[in-house]
Amino acid sequence: MVPIIACSVVAMAIIGERFWTLQAKRVVPRHLVAKIWHLVKNNQMDAGQVRQLREHSPLGRVLAAGLVNMHHSREVMMESIEDAGRHEAHGLERFLNTLGTIAAITPLLGLLGTVIGMIKVFGAITAHGVGHASVLAGGISEALITTAAGLTVAIPALIAYRYFRGLVDQYIVAMEQDALKLVEVIQGQRDRRSAMERAS
Repeated sequence: MVPIIACSVVAMAIIGERFWTLQAKRVVPRHLVAKIWHLVKNNQMDAGQVRQLREHSPLGRVLAAGLVNMHHSREVMMESIEDAGRHEAHGLERFLNTLGTIAAITPLLGLLGTVIGMIKVFGAITAHGVGHASVLAGGISEALITTAAGLTVAIPALIAYRYFRGLVDQYIVAMEQDALKLVEVIQGQRDRRSAMERAS
């Protein structure tokens, strides 16, 4: 029971921390690309703005990586965004492997408790025979309690693990889409400016 209780405490801590960290407003703030584009269009995007963007959110850090290289080619911008995106994806998945491991091992810990309880039951049968129900009840109850405790921890942990995995995947897709929008508008503006300069 002690390992199962320890797993339940760790699982609750991870679930609480991930619920707090993986809020949409913290990861992919709305209208961030529009705000950045407004600053870029008005030539207000400077090093201070990029630094503030990096401190703002994971999406901000991905977009800042592109903005640092916005005077380079599309390929350079995309490569820097992809590098930053991989790093942020790793951060979003923080602790999820631990939560998945807890969801996997707690039923096994419960099963181990069941086996130990049944060993005690058979030991009691060997020592006292089958006529002493009170002697057998302790081992049987231990077997059932550990199984129930393992499943009680594993089921919510597995649900939370699957939920957070889906949420992280959703955020990664949203960050990719916003980064592509930013690259397209910045490169489109550069292409139009170059065309106008050639025409004049």
